[in-house]
Amino acid sequence: MATQPQTLGRSAEQLAAAPGVPGHVAIIMDGNGRWARARGEERLAGHRAGTENIRPIIEKCVELGIEILTLYAFSTENWRRPEPEVNGLFEILADVIDQETQDLHRNGVRLRHIGRLEGLPQTLQDRVTFAVNLTQCNTRLTVNVAFNYGGRDEIVEATRRMLRDGLRPEDLDEETFSSYLYTGGMRDPDLIIRTAGEMRLSNFLIWQAAYAEYYSTPLYWPEFGKADLERAVREFGGRERRFGSLTAVPGGLRDSD
Repeated sequence: MATQPQTLGRSAEQLAAAPGVPGHVAIIMDGNGRWARARGEERLAGHRAGTENIRPIIEKCVELGIEILTLYAFSTENWRRPEPEVNGLFEILADVIDQETQDLHRNGVRLRHIGRLEGLPQTLQDRVTFAVNLTQCNTRLTVNVAFNYGGRDEIVEATRRMLRDGLRPEDLDEETFSSYLYTGGMRDPDLIIRTAGEMRLSNFLIWQAAYAEYYSTPLYWPEFGKADLERAVREFGGRERRFGSLTAVPGGLRDSD
């Protein structure tokens, strides 16, 4: 992410998404390591380049009127990677929070963490908590950072919380279950983008993605730019979303539907 303060491109009055624009975009940011290897660099160089690509994508989301952006940054399975790479990822995230939080806050971006804080270094936990608390009232764009996140783990944890709260079987429906997820109160993703040519969810938002549209690109994440996001959104806008019915639902389902 860029370190120089910049102003995001649209005012609050311009943020309503146009017809065909997804309200919630989720991105599986894949290919950082392969991008680095192709250039003869270490994998961490790719991860750092990947973080520098987040700011322009945020700017484009604001320009397009997207309401929510969810970024898959570190999965519960990523702990299996070599320890130096894992620790390097923690350092990169800490640096990004230090460099970007204040500027994103000034520009009305709300930062949220989805996933587990437990197990992360305490200094990183503190930085994440600070960024979330500082920006919690912002409304221009919500950016969910899925870090130490797993879709199955999220569902298991939601079930545990429901049991601790004493919910009876007859109290449980899809709306109630959704409210116990990390994304409780948010609309589900309309569009899920995966870079680096892969065609799987990799344990990402597996409950919330039930009716999402998918878009895969061979581009590695560090080279996925504003024009590529716009291309994905344009393709999304040309699709018919029926949600199980016989007729298309313009713009998809909104929170009020």
